[in-house]
Amino acid sequence: MSASVNSSSATVNKFLNGINDNYGGVVVQMNEPMDPQLFASLLKSSISHWRQQAKKGVWIKLPIELANLVEPAVKEGFWFHHAEPNYLMLVYWIPGGANTLPANASHRVGVGAFVMNGKREVLVVQENSGRFRGTGIWKFPTGVVDEGEDICVAAVREVKEETSIDTEFVEVLAFRNRNLR
Repeated sequence: MSASVNSSSATVNKFLNGINDNYGGVVVQMNEPMDPQLFASLLKSSISHWRQQAKKGVWIKLPIELANLVEPAVKEGFWFHHAEPNYLMLVYWIPGGANTLPANASHRVGVGAFVMNGKREVLVVQENSGRFRGTGIWKFPTGVVDEGEDICVAAVREVKEETSIDTEFVEVLAFRNRNLR
């Protein structure tokens, strides 16, 4: 099979277009529809080419519209790294041996706010939802940091959402880690 000269995802050299990353790997951004058989052929030749170049990891970003290319990639040894609402990221480790590709993000950041007024009174709330709902337990306002949100902004936002009280962020008092695995 030969690659189409007009395809933005493949070159006349019968390889998928990839951009070198900073870690000895390649990132392939698929944008145009492609026949799955042609994709499988180009992927095989590309992996061979990248192996000769001593590349390590291969990342393929597939928009949801190109989901038909997932099966051929998986058959070549790719696996799911992560998914977002509009794309799927597949990865492949070329060298064999220990895979050093980073795992997908596995953390969720939460905040709790310690709020004290000028009378040295501490703000506490009871949950309207969640595991403490209806238990009579009083606690600090808490919540989850939104994607891309600063933790300081999140703490102020969560207090406002839960109590309608405007606050000012002063400092971080503590960090806590909980392994959920």
